[in-house]
Amino acid sequence: MSRAFVKEPDGNSPEPLPELPLSNHPNYVTPRGLAQLRARQQLVSAQRDAGKASADSIGRQNELALLERELRWLSARMHSAIEVDLLAQPQDRVAFGARVTVASAEGEQRYRIVGEDEAAAEQQRVSYLSPLARALLGARVGDEVIWQRPAGDLAIEVIAIDYAGETDD
Repeated sequence: MSRAFVKEPDGNSPEPLPELPLSNHPNYVTPRGLAQLRARQQLVSAQRDAGKASADSIGRQNELALLERELRWLSARMHSAIEVDLLAQPQDRVAFGARVTVASAEGEQRYRIVGEDEAAAEQQRVSYLSPLARALLGARVGDEVIWQRPAGDLAIEVIAIDYAGETDD
């Protein structure tokens, strides 16, 4: 092929961005998590729409490319979301969406077991795929489980389980 037919980069178009990675695990979400995804999608969409009006500079085109990529990721996450009805969860044992109060040698803590996109350690929201959640899933009040941590295993006792009041965590 002649070089005359190969498009040379002209410096006026943004570099193609790699797609954001998607998890291979089921995308379980709480009602709160689904609402967060929707709100984030609406915000990013509004930012993109506002940015299209002034997408004349390279920097602005790069920002738009980032927003478009995030919208594709959010769309995929919304499409794959499996909303879990917390009231249908088994009330006597730990399952997805549970707020679990545990006691250990390190004191009492409370965690909510949530989807991957909702996890936030600073809010004690842990992914259902985390070692802590895996140790707790299926446990009942009074059960002691072993949380395998990099800092060393920790025995924790389940002292309360509830699924209500998701917004008061």
